[in-house]
Amino acid sequence: MKKSSVVAALGALAQDTRLDIFRLLVQKGPEGLPAGEIGERLRQPSPTLSFHLNQLRFSGLVTSRRESRSIIYSANFKAMNELLAYLTDNCCGGRSELCAPAAFVPLSAVGRPAPRPE
Repeated sequence: MKKSSVVAALGALAQDTRLDIFRLLVQKGPEGLPAGEIGERLRQPSPTLSFHLNQLRFSGLVTSRRESRSIIYSANFKAMNELLAYLTDNCCGGRSELCAPAAFVPLSAVGRPAPRPE
């Protein structure tokens, strides 16, 4: 993945609403969701939602397709995995076994770090 694509993807995700949209689409899987349903679930008005979906499409993290009268948005899992691979390339001095489990552990199962001693 080119550095410019990484910057675009990270920039797109560095905004609350877009991050929520992307996480929702990742949870939904390859079938995606119609724009209207995304807006309802996240309580976003159509113009705002359209702006954020276009930013995610421009970054390459989201794709769209027309089905009848609806536009269905889906996470681009290939781009997501390329972004993760770029970010973890040479992780821990090449000891990939230290980084690999993070891809398989749900964020909700990770827990909070131990408090730092004072």
